[in-house]
Amino acid sequence: MGMGNREKLLEAARQCLFDKGYERTTVRDLASAAGVSMAAIGYHFGSKEALLNQALFEALDSGGRAFGPSEGDGDLGALWRRLIEAFSAHQTFWVANLETVLRAQRDPELREQMAAGMRQGRSGMAREVTGAAEADLSEATVRTLGSVQLALVSGLMMQHLTDPESAPSADEVLAGLRALAAYLPAQEGGA
Repeated sequence: MGMGNREKLLEAARQCLFDKGYERTTVRDLASAAGVSMAAIGYHFGSKEALLNQALFEALDSGGRAFGPSEGDGDLGALWRRLIEAFSAHQTFWVANLETVLRAQRDPELREQMAAGMRQGRSGMAREVTGAAEADLSEATVRTLGSVQLALVSGLMMQHLTDPESAPSADEVLAGLRALAAYLPAQEGGA
């Protein structure tokens, strides 16, 4: 059985995010790529923005094309190389991600969707680093390791989008993390 119009629109929106980015994608682009009428966007999603947001969240949630195939083995070097390659190979997608973060500051519903995505992203990043199944990760691991990894990914993404020639390589990220660890204060109490 073939895809329905809703699924066709989501697939078309994902493709447009990778090819054109968020701001440059038009209703006509989406309808044409899906092979449906422009009215189908309003019927199934309410607006172009709602469709693009859902497609973006699904692409981020599934990883796949956005991040490249996951080894899930806890190899940080491989993870950073894969992420850096994804930032370069799918630049318009990552710019669309940043555009969505900015729009969320003016849209409470989108902001809550982004916040939920961040919570899920922390868990996914902790899984990528440890190689453990998400269900086996403690809340503390997700809040600490997952949060820091997600912050590093976000910062590295912005560097690679803005100044790819000067942005650090995977090996430089790892060397920087080792150097940073040398400056951490001794752990006190339960902190």
